[in-house]
Amino acid sequence: MKFLDQCKIYIRSGNGGGGAVSFRREKYIEYGGPDGGDGGRGGDVWIEAVEGLNTLIDYRYHQHFKAGTGIHGMGRNRHGAAGEDVVLKVPVGTEVLEEDRETLIVDLDHAGQRVLLAKGGNGGWGNDRFKGPINQAPYHANAGQEGEEKWIWLRLKLIADVGLAGLPNAGKSTFLAAASAARPKIADYPFTTLAPNLGIVDLSPEERFVMADIPGLIEGASEGAGLGTRFLGHVERTAVLIHLVDCTQTDVAEAWRTVRHELEAYGAGLADKPEILALSKVDALDPDTLQMQKEALEAASGRPVALVSGVSGQGVKDLLREAWRQVLARRAEAKAAGETAGDWRP
Repeated sequence: MKFLDQCKIYIRSGNGGGGAVSFRREKYIEYGGPDGGDGGRGGDVWIEAVEGLNTLIDYRYHQHFKAGTGIHGMGRNRHGAAGEDVVLKVPVGTEVLEEDRETLIVDLDHAGQRVLLAKGGNGGWGNDRFKGPINQAPYHANAGQEGEEKWIWLRLKLIADVGLAGLPNAGKSTFLAAASAARPKIADYPFTTLAPNLGIVDLSPEERFVMADIPGLIEGASEGAGLGTRFLGHVERTAVLIHLVDCTQTDVAEAWRTVRHELEAYGAGLADKPEILALSKVDALDPDTLQMQKEALEAASGRPVALVSGVSGQGVKDLLREAWRQVLARRAEAKAAGETAGDWRP
């Protein structure tokens, strides 16, 4: 299935049905009178977050959504039926934005969340509503109210606990494949990953979390170089970032600084997230060279550096355990702050 994480759609709620102008004309009934029924209300437009979806591809070719119009009222005080509602089903983690792409309408961050986007118009009153001692035979009824219409943007930010960051070909996809059952594309050229991948990491029956691999960042990504920072939104909700640096590079410190600069330029709190730093592809170097690279990266970053290899499996479990500890710590902070589990995500 093709991955699509943002799209623009048009929504319109239904118009209300018009009220009826009608009078009773029945045999053997001496006095008639108005009996026009009310029109039905127009249908609403709802949006709902559901499990089992991880892309907005359904809205790539179907971009206009209109709810049903209310049925007009009829004689004998028969009211019109309400128009049919429209429910947009989207993945958990979808943001709904106004047409300016900046004003947030709602963030659907948990399954089952359902929000009204456009309310249908009320149905018009029939002439039976207007009868009285002064006007006993009203010849007018109300038309139904107009529905609401607007263009909105849907932007998906995947729900993950741990995010993978690094330059292209840093070994992120290989690490994800070694840590989970995900099978991302792996090749020996840059930008192998063109869309985010999700994997479920199972350390034990009670230790499970979701990890997201995003396309690699290069210098100038914040200004649109390479794939830019478009996919960084998918790690905004994570509790911790695993930053992988290819140990076979000549300058591992500069590789780390490049990605850190792009995270800071993007903003949204990514640079402030807990970061686990690791050298990847360690099976490709001899011990002395590997130790030299590790010391250089530790000196530049001022933090400990783990050693991992997605091919041989070296250090993978230890790194995942550390990530799980960070996730648990963040969940504990959220719970202490009176939030529900998982609500640390902005």
